[in-house]
Amino acid sequence: MSIDTVDLLARFLRYVQIDTRSNEQSLTTPSTPGQWNLLRLLQQELLAIGLTDVLLTEHGYVLATLPATSQKKIPTIAWFAHVDTATNLPSAAQPIVHRAYDGRLLILPDDPTQVLSIETTPFLRAALGHDIITASGTTLLGSDDKSGIAVIMSAVRHLQQHPEIPHGAIRLCFNPDEEIARGVTKLDLTQLGAVCGYTLDGSSPGEIEFESFSADAAVLEIQGVAAHPGWAHGVMVNALRLAGRFLAALPPEQSPERTTGRAGFIHPVECSGSSEHAKVRLILRDFELAGLAAQRTQLENITAALRLAEPQARLTLTFTEQYRNMRYWLEQDLRPVEYAREAIRRAGLTPHSSPIRGGTDGSSLTQRGLPTPNIFCGMHEVHSPREWVSLQDMAKAVETLIHLAQVWAEPSA
Repeated sequence: MSIDTVDLLARFLRYVQIDTRSNEQSLTTPSTPGQWNLLRLLQQELLAIGLTDVLLTEHGYVLATLPATSQKKIPTIAWFAHVDTATNLPSAAQPIVHRAYDGRLLILPDDPTQVLSIETTPFLRAALGHDIITASGTTLLGSDDKSGIAVIMSAVRHLQQHPEIPHGAIRLCFNPDEEIARGVTKLDLTQLGAVCGYTLDGSSPGEIEFESFSADAAVLEIQGVAAHPGWAHGVMVNALRLAGRFLAALPPEQSPERTTGRAGFIHPVECSGSSEHAKVRLILRDFELAGLAAQRTQLENITAALRLAEPQARLTLTFTEQYRNMRYWLEQDLRPVEYAREAIRRAGLTPHSSPIRGGTDGSSLTQRGLPTPNIFCGMHEVHSPREWVSLQDMAKAVETLIHLAQVWAEPSA
């Protein structure tokens, strides 16, 4: 299958230069104005390709339809990718294309301490001879998830140019704010009108994921007792010191830096405030709901102990459900996963699956009733200035989507 990699690369380079960093403190959807810039661009590009029902909703969802080419009754599927990038680094990338990678060190020019090598970056060895795209060293590249966007756009363009390929109607959705766990909260699934979805938000070629963390957020609010420090004896209760005691009591063996595989974690992500009032924000992650409940209990016990130690302080611990392990629903009907595996095999790859130590929009979509596993789109070293992607891996993801459309059109589907 011949994929137009010139167009694929041009799209990707165009998208990653747009600042779409999300902001968890924002109350709007999308959470940042820069996301609208990419959403509007995608709306115009979909119209230019010739798709129908192209719509940009008030909450920042770009929806469109690739019409069916077959007269048979074929289930409508949907492809998803998110426009936002992670909150930890700037996202308006200055992309660099390293042609025909030969194993050399890739030293990123804007920060020469950021280096990619086949010794420290194992997946690079599998990409020898590929065209590697990186940022310049001080920003994210944004391949999470702009490689997914570029893959979907390239796939629908290919299918639109080849009406002889049989497939059913395919719905597209480009959404905001996945990185802050709000990606599909305001998406109307009846408006989408699909029986199954796929997020293009994965890593290495052949990957099909259908198990993710379950996730909660936690916030501890600490109201201390203010007093002039010169006359504070027996009066002041320092909220920041209580926040420090809370953090010190967290089990170190359950931190992200000490867990791997199927082990969950408790991760403090922000501590702010003053001696009078402090706030600690955390995220809780586990593959099983029982594990997540146990983490909540641990935080409640630590908080209760601090209340006993400092009865004059007011400590309020709240939890917010974020998403749940998509496996709980997908294991009841694995056809969407099996069809993706078949498409991956037809693209000349070996399908493989492992639990995601994170989540995707597919976690929330599946919980809401739309089975949505996750397919690779080539991203690596995401959420870091060393983020990179292979053009050839993205092209394989495009090929996989084209085969996937055909698998769903076959009688066995």
